Amino acid sequence: MAPDLAAVLAAHRGRFQPVIPFNLSAGGMVFFDFTESSPDFAHIDINDVAGFTERLFARIADAELPVGIGRYDEDRTLYRHSPLFDGEAERRSVHLGIDLFVMEGTEVMAPLAAHVHSVADNTGLGNYGPTVILGHELEGVRFWTLYGHLGRHSVVRLEMGQTLDAGEEFAEVGDLSENGSWPPHLHFQIMADLCGHSGDFPGVAAPSERDRWLEICPDPNLILGIPTR
Repeated sequence: MAPDLAAVLAAHRGRFQPVIPFNLSAGGMVFFDFTESSPDFAHIDINDVAGFTERLFARIADAELPVGIGRYDEDRTLYRHSPLFDGEAERRSVHLGIDLFVMEGTEVMAPLAAHVHSVADNTGLGNYGPTVILGHELEGVRFWTLYGHLGRHSVVRLEMGQTLDAGEEFAEVGDLSENGSWPPHLHFQIMADLCGHSGDFPGVAAPSERDRWLEICPDPNLILGIPTR
């Protein structure tokens, strides 16, 4: 299913609406490196969320566009602080979405026509906090998009089955007190198969299972259209 979905999304590249109110296709934003070899963040104290947030947004302030990018398919060190990412044999560390670091309260919009599949508040250290999953169909291919780390007050009006137009605002980015204790950002992810999940879906995979999860979750940049570096 995923190869068909990736091909369909690629065929529509450039036709999707923004998921945040910035023209990401114009470039000019900062890209973050959260890998083990990162010169900036490999040894950051993730438990100091305020300090981590300050460092991230200081970098963003110097960018042309006030958005920071956390990459897809990145093997990260950030998940060591929470038991949420522990596995029986292996820690989960491969990022399955793209993170858009923006100020709390930033609007979140549907990139194409959608219905609300599910809404949940996934509480706990390192979790998504308020989360929305939207369902879509394009050229007969069904798929879903996930929006994590939202503001709690902004999702209470959403109902299962509710329809959204392309470009319609439906939520806002949350703050660290409600988003799983992360710097404010939107986690955006595409799923070709929900695998039975509702209101939640793995956003990080174990390295040994990387290929399987990347097949289920194709590159979100097929929709976002961020210029590659």
